Order: sequence, then C-alpha cells, then structure tokens
Amino acid sequence: MKLAYISAAIAVAVVAGAIAMPMLTSTVVQTVNVAPLDLVRTVVATGRVEAPHRVDVGAQIVGKVVRVPVDEGQVVKAGQRLVELDDAELRAAAREAVVAVSQARARLRQLNEVQRPVAGQTLRQALATLENARAQLRRQEDLFRQGFVGQAALDDARKGVELADSQVGAARRQLETTLAGGSDDAIAQAALDQARANADVARARLQYATITAPVDGVLISRNVERGDVVQPGKTLMVLSPAGESQLVVQFDEKNLGLLAVGQKALASADAFADRRFAAEVVFINPGVDVQRGSVEVKLRVPAPPGYLRQDMTVSVDVEVARRDGTLAVPLELLHDAETASPWVLTARDGHARRQAVRLGLRGAGVVEVLEGLKTGDQLVVGSAHVREGTRLRTAGAGP
Repeated sequence: MKLAYISAAIAVAVVAGAIAMPMLTSTVVQTVNVAPLDLVRTVVATGRVEAPHRVDVGAQIVGKVVRVPVDEGQVVKAGQRLVELDDAELRAAAREAVVAVSQARARLRQLNEVQRPVAGQTLRQALATLENARAQLRRQEDLFRQGFVGQAALDDARKGVELADSQVGAARRQLETTLAGGSDDAIAQAALDQARANADVARARLQYATITAPVDGVLISRNVERGDVVQPGKTLMVLSPAGESQLVVQFDEKNLGLLAVGQKALASADAFADRRFAAEVVFINPGVDVQRGSVEVKLRVPAPPGYLRQDMTVSVDVEVARRDGTLAVPLELLHDAETASPWVLTARDGHARRQAVRLGLRGAGVVEVLEGLKTGDQLVVGSAHVREGTRLRTAGAGP
C-alpha cells in the first residue's frame, strides 16, 4: 500500500515537471501588435523670414534732411511721411511758376479782349479808306475824260486805291492772327501751356521734398538722419510690404528628389518655438549651392502670425509624403533596415520567428511595411538576446 502511494507521488511529480519545464526554459519578452496608422514623412530644415519683395525708399532730388518722423521697425501706412527735405527753394520755384501761368493767361486774355478788337477796328477803317479812294478815283477819271485834270492827278488817285487796298490786306491778316487758330493766338496758347507744364514740374519737385511710404509695411532699415544731404540713387530706408510673407530655407540636396511645389509645411520661429503656422512650397531653386551642398526653397505664408518679423530664423517641416491607415513598425524593432533584406522578429506559436519584410515610406521613428506582416502580428521588443526559434513567453502585448 505504501509502495502504491510512492508510485503515485512520483507520477504526479513527473507530470508537473513536464508542464513546468517549458515555462522554466522560455524567454519572457514584451511584444507590440502590428496595427494600421497614419504615416507622414517630413523633411526638416531651417531658414529665415523674408517678404516676397522689399521696397528701397530713396530721394528723387538732392536735398538736406530736416526731419525723419519714423523709426526702424515701425509699422507705416501708404502715404505716411518718412523723410522731409528742406523745401524753401522748391516752394519759391513753385510760386514763380504759378505767377508765370498767370502772366501767360493774362497775355492770352489781352489778345482776346484788346488786340483782336483793335485789329477788327483797324480792318474796318482800312476798308472805309479803300472805299473813299475808289470813289476819288472814279471822280478823277470823270474829270480826266472832261479834260479838267491831267494824267498826273489820275495816276495819284490810282495809287491811293492801291495803297488803301494793301492796307486792307494787312489789317485783315493782322485780325486773322488774333483769331482762334491764328499765329498770335497759337503763340499765346503755347506760352500758357508751357507755363502750366512748368508749374506742374515745380509742384512735382516740391512733392519730392516729402518722401512717403509707397505701401503699407514695416521699416526694416533706416540709413538717414536729420542734417544729411541726400541725393538720387541712395537707399534711405528699406520697407517690407504688409501682407504675405515667405520663408527662404536651405534643404540638404539629398532631399531634392522629395520636394515639390505645392507641398504643405508647418513652420515655427525659433523665438516662438511653441507656436506653429502653415506654409506652402512655392519655389525650388533649380541650382544647388556647391559650397553648402544645399538647395534654396521658398515657402509662402498666406496668414503670417503677428509676431513674425523680417529675417527671423525659422524651422520648417515639409510634408513630402503621407500614408493613411498603413501598416508600420517602429524603427528600433527593424533589423538590417539599411540592407536589401530587412526583417523583424515576431512571436508566433510560442516561438521567435524571423520575418522578412518589404519597406515603404519612412516617418518619424516608424517605417511602412508593404509586405511580410499583417494586422495583429506580434513583434518582439528588445530582441537582442532572442534568436530564431527561441521559446517565448509574452509578458503582455503593447498596443
């Protein structure tokens, strides 16, 4: 009886040992389940803020600066005064030009009100004289036929008619010059037009003494002070127009094949790193900077934040590819990722199994798996000490 109890105890121990042995020899590992996720690949670079164009503000005349009512960094409106020049001489020239216009207008008025009526009266007098001379000639011809006067008297009468006729012609031509379209009228009108043009020039030059902002914007540079003598061709201020801004970024040339016009991006200024704003690639320089091995890319910022300033340093993440609902694995679980035969270690049927995979898009810390895995597969975490075929016991699967 005692022997039977001993035999039963030995049998139970053998069975328990058979059950416990695999547990004692199994490697405990953590696993993660393969699941679909949205994968985004970005390319990161740094650059600076620029306006699409900058306006160089300068003088159009030589002059002495008497006032500069704005400071560098100030927001200005179109038409706002930026620099004032000494305009005393220009004002005097403008007044002189106005007087010249008045004089030219007075000469035209004198032509219309005085010279033309006088010329008309002169013509009427000449016509009356001509008529008298002709009557005198007729009387002399009658007397000559009757023999009362000689040939000399008749010749004098004829000369009187000729003289009166020439006076009529001269008076008529004089009147014609004073009429609209006549030479005197044309000369007077031209003089008035010239005086008006000179006045316009004088007024324009007077306006040049006040340099104003051509557009709304921010003054990013000021190179003029009171007392300076300025001249055309010298930049006094640089204005950054309000509106859209752009980012000028240098990307490593190895990323050139990933970039394309129209790609969306998120950017942040180094001074406000916790605030991000949208941007869009609008230009990729066709040439590569040989010295730096980079390519210049410009991004449009359609709604620049208020804190954005010219020449700020910015970081830009350009979205170059996206996969929604694709299978991906963490990079740290991938083996031989840079070779032609990458693989992962899976936990299958209680053993470690090496699984070859074909990779696709790479994102931040993860890589897309095109072939080799399916949803729900378990990947071994920390597999450096695990070999192909190793018996496994999972401590729990991560998400």
